[in-house]
This record gives sequence, structure tokens and C-alpha cells, in this order.
Amino acid sequence: MVKFGYTILYVEEVEKAISFYENVFGFSRKFITPDNDYAELNTGETTISFASKKLAAQNLKEGFLESNPDNKPFAIELGFITDQVEELVQKATSFGAILVTEPTKKPWGQIVAYVRDLDGFLVEICTEVEG
Repeated sequence: MVKFGYTILYVEEVEKAISFYENVFGFSRKFITPDNDYAELNTGETTISFASKKLAAQNLKEGFLESNPDNKPFAIELGFITDQVEELVQKATSFGAILVTEPTKKPWGQIVAYVRDLDGFLVEICTEVEG
């Protein structure tokens, strides 16, 4: 059996990153190391985790591309489903997220918006896909 366990975002400051996701999306803290270099959030069945770039560098000896709000986002996103897209986008930007795309109604009826979090990761905020 294989189960998708978690996604880890490599961030500058784990405490700052996890606080952003708690404040904006209402997730609760599952675990954080005493050194504040790794943390997990309770988000449902799949966990979002955060590791410091310093810890990532210890694990990935050949290095890695760092997410940075000044560069284009990676070709990957976190998607959060809500029936309050506009309100959640506003809340995210009030906590420091960068607006990428205003909420837009897609031809299939879904409302989709994009922001970048404090470390530049792309976040989709959308309604459920009806079908």
C-alpha cells in the first residue's frame, strides 16, 4: 500500500511560515521541533510540513532551487478549497501573501484565485469543482 503522506516546503523561517498557514487557513500545529527547523500542520488527510532551508541543505548535499517571492513561482501549487474564495484571498494578503490572480470564475463554474505565501510558494484558493 502507498499513501501520500506529506508535502514539505523549504522555508526561511519555519515558525513564521507555519504561523502564516495557521492564521490564514485555520490549520492547527501538529508538531514542531525544539530547534524550530521542522514543523507539521494538521490539514486533513495529508500533512503540510515545513523544513528550514538550513535543514534542507543538510539533507540535499547537491543543493536545491530555493523558492523566493522575487522569482517566478515553481510549477507546483498548494490548493485549498473553500466556499469563501474572495474573503480568504483578502485574509491571506492581509497576512503578507502576494496576490497573483484575482478570484476568477472558470467556464466550468469553479472560482479560482492565486496568491504566493511569505516564501513565494504558489497557493491556489478555490471553490470545489462541481461535476
